[in-house]
Amino acid sequence: MKKIQYWNRIFKAYILGRTSQLTFWHGEPKINKNIDIDSIGPYYMSFQQKAEYKSHVDKIGIPMLDYQGVIGLQYNPISIAQWGLGNYNTWKEIESKSHYHKFIKCADWLVNNLEENNYGLKVWMHHFDWEYRDLLESPWYSGLAQGQGLSVLVRAHKETKEQKYKTALNEAVKVFFESTHNGGVNFKDSKGYNWIEEYIVHPPTHILNGFIWGIWGIYDYSIYFNDKRAMSLFNGYKKTIVENIKTFDTGYWSLYEHSGTLIKMISSPFYHKLHIVQLKIMYQITGDDIFNKISKKWISYEKNYFFKNLAFYQKVVFKLFYY
Repeated sequence: MKKIQYWNRIFKAYILGRTSQLTFWHGEPKINKNIDIDSIGPYYMSFQQKAEYKSHVDKIGIPMLDYQGVIGLQYNPISIAQWGLGNYNTWKEIESKSHYHKFIKCADWLVNNLEENNYGLKVWMHHFDWEYRDLLESPWYSGLAQGQGLSVLVRAHKETKEQKYKTALNEAVKVFFESTHNGGVNFKDSKGYNWIEEYIVHPPTHILNGFIWGIWGIYDYSIYFNDKRAMSLFNGYKKTIVENIKTFDTGYWSLYEHSGTLIKMISSPFYHKLHIVQLKIMYQITGDDIFNKISKKWISYEKNYFFKNLAFYQKVVFKLFYY
């Protein structure tokens, strides 16, 4: 049943070309040319296309994604946060009041939808089942959602100084200091490295793009509040990426995650491009040259026709075996 539901969604999105959740996710990854890494300003990626998303919205304009089939239309905290950050960037660039109001709608939605998990920690829940390696049963939460939620609310507090945003921030950040076994989103591996887990499964899969997006939320929180504990956490996460980034390099393409499967989960072309953009931004934030070196290496993979095709066929084989 899981395979049937998954391939039904894929067929409708890719073959029939219907509007789906992929309509939102798969815009061209771009660095925001207006970022300032030393203070809270425009977000690191532009998200311009996501800011203009209009396919499905609720009665107040909050985006919803169509997952097709039995899942249907759903709120996704990650997409809502990215929509809000895209509108913030546009407002900062062209001083459009309509984009500012959308950004504030996003921030208010995040405040109003922060829920307690079973461990008493405040998280943004996804209220639908999701077929991953293990079934994520509703409601489930994500380190990626928590990080990008922080990035939205930091900016909302900066612009408005309203206490509700600070209160939500101080609740939402707590999950990064707690283990995934205790309701948090942090996993410490056998070598002592800390990871932000996008999907909370055991054993963990260390999804690269979710980890990096999550770490930016910690960075925003730490520099905005001058929070030494959060900055220490950020530096620990940065060390994890620096010491482990080569484990995501196949020699011809990037891995999406550490799947723990015989056939490794290669990145799609979209996620490979996203990794490159994220590493370039990590280089701007940290100045650590390994991010610059790996991003250039992965760009060279993308330009290699043979590597690109090899990655595509490995991705297809992986999906056929494991999804």
